[in-house]
Amino acid sequence: MSKRVLVVEDEEDIRRLVSIKLKGAGYEVTTANDGEEGLAAAVRDKPDLLVSDVMMPKKDGYTMVREVREALGSDAPAVIMLTARGQDTDVATGLDAGADDYIVKPFAPRELVARIQVVMLRHERQRGETRAP
Repeated sequence: MSKRVLVVEDEEDIRRLVSIKLKGAGYEVTTANDGEEGLAAAVRDKPDLLVSDVMMPKKDGYTMVREVREALGSDAPAVIMLTARGQDTDVATGLDAGADDYIVKPFAPRELVARIQVVMLRHERQRGETRAP
Protein backbone atom coordinates (compact mmCIF):
# COMPACT_ATOMS: atom_id res chain seq x y z
CA MET A 1 0.00 0.00 0.00
CA SER A 2 1.42 3.37 -0.98
CA LYS A 3 1.84 6.15 1.55
CA ARG A 4 -0.70 8.96 1.44
CA VAL A 5 0.35 12.61 1.33
CA LEU A 6 -1.92 15.63 1.64
CA VAL A 7 -0.56 18.79 -0.01
CA VAL A 8 -2.13 22.01 1.27
CA GLU A 9 -1.02 24.90 -0.92
CA ASP A 10 -2.92 27.88 -2.31
CA GLU A 11 -0.58 28.43 -5.28
CA GLU A 12 -1.80 26.13 -8.03
CA ASP A 13 1.56 25.81 -9.83
CA ILE A 14 3.37 24.74 -6.67
CA ARG A 15 0.54 22.40 -5.64
CA ARG A 16 0.66 20.76 -9.07
CA LEU A 17 4.48 20.49 -9.12
CA VAL A 18 4.60 18.90 -5.66
CA SER A 19 1.78 16.51 -6.56
CA ILE A 20 3.47 15.40 -9.78
CA LYS A 21 6.81 14.81 -8.07
CA LEU A 22 5.25 12.87 -5.20
CA LYS A 23 3.08 10.74 -7.49
CA GLY A 24 6.23 10.01 -9.52
CA ALA A 25 7.91 8.83 -6.31
CA GLY A 26 5.03 6.42 -5.65
CA TYR A 27 2.93 8.37 -3.17
CA GLU A 28 -0.85 8.66 -3.24
CA VAL A 29 -1.51 12.42 -3.26
CA THR A 30 -4.54 14.50 -2.38
CA THR A 31 -4.60 18.29 -2.31
CA ALA A 32 -6.35 21.20 -0.65
CA ASN A 33 -6.36 24.88 -1.63
CA ASP A 34 -6.46 26.56 1.78
CA GLY A 35 -6.09 25.91 5.50
CA GLU A 36 -9.77 25.16 6.15
CA GLU A 37 -9.91 22.60 3.31
CA GLY A 38 -6.61 21.17 4.53
CA LEU A 39 -7.85 20.70 8.09
CA ALA A 40 -11.03 19.00 6.90
CA ALA A 41 -9.12 16.73 4.49
CA ALA A 42 -6.52 15.78 7.12
CA VAL A 43 -9.15 14.87 9.71
CA ARG A 44 -11.27 12.99 7.15
CA ASP A 45 -8.52 11.15 5.23
CA LYS A 46 -5.82 10.76 7.92
CA PRO A 47 -2.83 10.96 5.54
CA ASP A 48 0.58 9.63 6.47
CA LEU A 49 2.17 13.02 5.80
CA LEU A 50 0.98 16.58 5.41
CA VAL A 51 2.88 19.13 3.29
CA SER A 52 1.63 22.61 4.12
CA ASP A 53 2.25 26.16 3.05
CA VAL A 54 2.10 28.80 5.80
CA MET A 55 0.51 31.83 4.13
CA MET A 56 -2.88 30.61 2.91
CA PRO A 57 -6.40 31.99 2.83
CA LYS A 58 -9.02 31.13 5.46
CA LYS A 59 -6.54 29.53 7.90
CA ASP A 60 -2.76 29.84 7.98
CA GLY A 61 -0.57 26.75 7.97
CA TYR A 62 0.63 27.14 11.56
CA THR A 63 -2.94 27.18 12.86
CA MET A 64 -4.00 24.33 10.59
CA VAL A 65 -1.12 22.10 11.73
CA ARG A 66 -1.89 22.78 15.42
CA GLU A 67 -5.55 21.96 14.85
CA VAL A 68 -4.73 18.76 12.91
CA ARG A 69 -2.46 17.65 15.77
CA GLU A 70 -5.18 18.44 18.34
CA ALA A 71 -7.92 16.69 16.35
CA LEU A 72 -5.97 13.52 15.51
CA GLY A 73 -3.68 13.17 18.54
CA SER A 74 -1.40 10.15 18.15
CA ASP A 75 -2.89 9.49 14.69
CA ALA A 76 -1.71 12.88 13.39
CA PRO A 77 0.40 12.74 10.24
CA ALA A 78 4.01 13.74 9.95
CA VAL A 79 4.20 17.38 8.80
CA ILE A 80 6.52 19.32 6.50
CA MET A 81 6.03 23.07 6.17
CA LEU A 82 6.85 24.30 2.64
CA THR A 83 6.81 28.09 2.60
CA ALA A 84 8.41 31.32 1.48
CA ARG A 85 8.65 32.45 5.12
CA GLY A 86 12.24 31.66 6.01
CA GLN A 87 13.21 33.85 8.95
CA ASP A 88 14.43 31.97 12.01
CA THR A 89 11.31 33.03 13.92
CA ASP A 90 9.13 31.58 11.13
CA VAL A 91 10.97 28.27 11.25
CA ALA A 92 10.72 28.16 15.05
CA THR A 93 6.98 28.95 14.87
CA GLY A 94 6.46 26.13 12.36
CA LEU A 95 8.36 23.62 14.45
CA ASP A 96 6.53 24.77 17.60
CA ALA A 97 3.22 24.27 15.77
CA GLY A 98 4.13 20.62 15.21
CA ALA A 99 6.06 20.48 11.94
CA ASP A 100 8.65 17.71 11.64
CA ASP A 101 10.62 19.64 9.01
CA TYR A 102 10.55 23.11 7.45
CA ILE A 103 11.54 23.83 3.85
CA VAL A 104 11.86 27.35 2.47
CA LYS A 105 10.77 28.21 -1.09
CA PRO A 106 12.22 28.15 -3.64
CA PHE A 107 12.96 24.46 -3.14
CA ALA A 108 14.45 21.60 -5.12
CA PRO A 109 11.76 18.99 -5.84
CA ARG A 110 14.23 16.13 -5.39
CA GLU A 111 15.20 17.48 -1.97
CA LEU A 112 11.52 17.71 -0.99
CA VAL A 113 10.95 14.05 -1.95
CA ALA A 114 14.08 13.00 -0.05
CA ARG A 115 13.03 14.92 3.06
CA ILE A 116 9.55 13.41 2.87
CA GLN A 117 11.06 9.95 2.78
CA VAL A 118 13.23 10.69 5.83
CA VAL A 119 10.40 12.29 7.83
CA MET A 120 8.03 9.43 7.04
CA LEU A 121 10.60 6.84 8.09
CA ARG A 122 11.28 8.71 11.34
CA HIS A 123 7.55 9.06 12.00
CA GLU A 124 6.94 5.34 11.37
CA ARG A 125 9.75 4.40 13.76
CA GLN A 126 8.38 6.71 16.46
CA ARG A 127 4.89 5.28 16.08
CA GLY A 128 6.29 1.75 16.18
CA GLU A 129 8.16 2.51 19.40
CA THR A 130 5.10 4.04 21.07
CA ARG A 131 2.71 1.30 19.94
CA ALA A 132 4.89 -1.68 20.83
CA PRO A 133 3.82 -3.61 23.94
